[in-house]
Amino acid sequence: MPNKPSKALATFPNPAPSRDYLIHMEIPEFTCLCPMTGQPDFATLCLDYVADRRCVELKSLKLYIWSFRNEGAFHEAVTNRILDDLVKAIAPRFARLTARFLVRGGIYTTIVAEHRKSRWKPAVQIEPVRFDPTGPPR
Repeated sequence: MPNKPSKALATFPNPAPSRDYLIHMEIPEFTCLCPMTGQPDFATLCLDYVADRRCVELKSLKLYIWSFRNEGAFHEAVTNRILDDLVKAIAPRFARLTARFLVRGGIYTTIVAEHRKSRWKPAVQIEPVRFDPTGPPR
């Protein structure tokens, strides 16, 4: 796999397709450019999904996220685009992408985009997981 940005999202078979289980990822180094000023925007992306038949491969996800570094995008547009691309690649039962952008002009922006497979009902309510790098997961 190349060590440069890429829009390709590799996948692998879900090892437990008969079970609903939450996959949670936090990506603290997302960067894109403001389409108005060209200045960098920084965000932490939180991806929660319940896989169906496919899971996203982590290195390809890292290279995909890196590919936005020099692209101009509004927060709302880039969050929805990333979720759309993930849904296209893995067709999950459920996916939620939360993008928490750092302050710009005194305003923090958080975008939450969700996808639910038609007729899929979760066994339990899906709550976001919060990761604290200084302690055990809560």
